[in-house]
Amino acid sequence: MSGPGERLRSRLGSRFAVMSRRSRVLSAAIALVVALAVGTAAVAAASGGGREPGQSHQASPAAGHSSPAGRPDPAGAAGHASQAGPAGRTGDAAHTGPAQDRLGPVVLVPGYGGGTGSLEVLAGQIRASGRKAIVLRLPGTGTGSLVADAALLNAAVNRALRSGAPSVDVIGYSAGGVAALLWARLDDGAAKARRVITLGSPFHGTQLAAAAQALLPRDCPAACQQLVPGSSLLAGLDNAGPAGLPPWLSLWSSDDQVVTPPISARLAGAVDVPVQSICPALTVSHTQLPANPAVVSMVLAAIGRAPLARPTAAACG
Repeated sequence: MSGPGERLRSRLGSRFAVMSRRSRVLSAAIALVVALAVGTAAVAAASGGGREPGQSHQASPAAGHSSPAGRPDPAGAAGHASQAGPAGRTGDAAHTGPAQDRLGPVVLVPGYGGGTGSLEVLAGQIRASGRKAIVLRLPGTGTGSLVADAALLNAAVNRALRSGAPSVDVIGYSAGGVAALLWARLDDGAAKARRVITLGSPFHGTQLAAAAQALLPRDCPAACQQLVPGSSLLAGLDNAGPAGLPPWLSLWSSDDQVVTPPISARLAGAVDVPVQSICPALTVSHTQLPANPAVVSMVLAAIGRAPLARPTAAACG
């Protein structure tokens, strides 16, 4: 029986023949993204995702959520974002979150499609350094609402803190970083997270999602729609405002052809770093970010005891 990725590619192929040349180019790009997402999930499934007993968690979307029952609709996120106060801004001496010298577990949030293979490589390096690393399993196909993914993250963070963890660091890959920003805005992440690191996260959306919604709307699920530039969810995240964030490092690659344009990963208030500004000769695609040795080195330094700072060339090897 064919899987969802195969059926989607089949539908893409059947429509391919009746599209204009321009539409075919856009559709090919969309098919590439789908293939990458499905391939990442397949690698994770074949290897067991690198899973260690007790290291991965899944919770119902509403579990551990601090606000009244039911997450706000993405269109209503603006009201919450506007309430964020100045405390917790990256680099702000007034940050009132967990003490920066008290290390706890690290929670990693997958990107669109929910594949965990490359994140498990990063998680393995974190565990080798003596830290606990928890790779979230997104519900369903990993393409549902980012609001639900943010609730899952909130549940995992609350569970760790209730268990006595002195702090929690969060790493969000791709759309997982957008879920982390949603969590930070709606669930007081500045008071809960010691630091947040995001890798190639489209805080301002990606043109590939816009192309998918325009050409193949039936094949653009909730997360895809939310990643369209100018979507109600992104508009409500106040991604141009620095207030209310925990210390934050946004790493991204100028080679990224999934987050288009790559500068969509820029986030006001974060330490904003295209990896080529540190390692000029580095070539790294979107899917390679979580496992690239130089990027891994930057992440490990960023979640250490030293104050969060711009990475150095020592990470380039």
